[in-house]
Amino acid sequence: MDQVITAPAGPRVDKLAVAAATVTVVLWASAFVAIRSAGADYGPGALALGRMLAGTAVLGTICLIRREGLPARGAWPGIVTAGLLWFGAYMVALNWGEQLVDAGTAALVVNIGPILIALLGGWLLKEGFAPRLLAGMAVSFAGAAVVGLSMSGEGRASVGGVLLCLAAAVTYAAGVVSQKPALRHASALQFTTFGCAIGAAACLPFAGQLVSQAADASATATLNMIYLGVFPTALAFTTWGYALARTSAGKMGATTYAAPALVVLMSWLFLGEVPGLVTLAGGALCLAGVGVSRSRRRLRRAADPAPTAPDRAEAGAR
Repeated sequence: MDQVITAPAGPRVDKLAVAAATVTVVLWASAFVAIRSAGADYGPGALALGRMLAGTAVLGTICLIRREGLPARGAWPGIVTAGLLWFGAYMVALNWGEQLVDAGTAALVVNIGPILIALLGGWLLKEGFAPRLLAGMAVSFAGAAVVGLSMSGEGRASVGGVLLCLAAAVTYAAGVVSQKPALRHASALQFTTFGCAIGAAACLPFAGQLVSQAADASATATLNMIYLGVFPTALAFTTWGYALARTSAGKMGATTYAAPALVVLMSWLFLGEVPGLVTLAGGALCLAGVGVSRSRRRLRRAADPAPTAPDRAEAGAR
């Protein structure tokens, strides 16, 4: 029989969950900057593989110490899906996108993920499509179009970077939708450990590239790759899973809106990069669309405190 992980209740747990989500968002924001820096010496696939190997090594060691064991059978469909899409395809697409656009622009585009999560929830989980969800989706994609147009003056590569960031948003949304049901049968640590290991396995075709590039890479780039594996992956994905399993995304979701602003600030401080005004305006439209899509749920919450499936699934990464 599958083990079912039940979340403890109470205000103390909610506060811990929100704190965990906040830590996650800060670390994920830093990941955009670290990817941009490490990408100078590592290709998209090699960087993803190095990051996943570092994360798997840390998480595997913790699991052995804690004697976590294997997740229950019911968790594996979600773990495999997230491992391939979120820990694998998302990482490669984002790394590739950030070689073509700055970190702030990438964060602005990827942050349409929550609206894609609600859209996938309506389709895959049969939750329907509320008018405000569709309206918010239209606003967000209009913002993404503005970002793309603003980058067109930089050449085809920059437009391609925006499209890759959109692809990253789609794969991360699919990963999150598969994560919530898996957390009913596995701990956050188990989910992150095995999802990371599957992502590493999916990126093994880039092993030769990783070895050759590591020989010539700067120490800073390699340290950034290890940082990505230890903190934004091993730590942040685990704290996010902990939070997602213990509270609705409605309480955590507000923290995700800070991510693009944090990325723009960090990229300015550490990389000297700032998106243009038109790009920032398009990013603001992306965030506004997410806000429109969530406004219905805020109104319903007063009448019906039970979180909806899109609420529970709406969270994102980096």
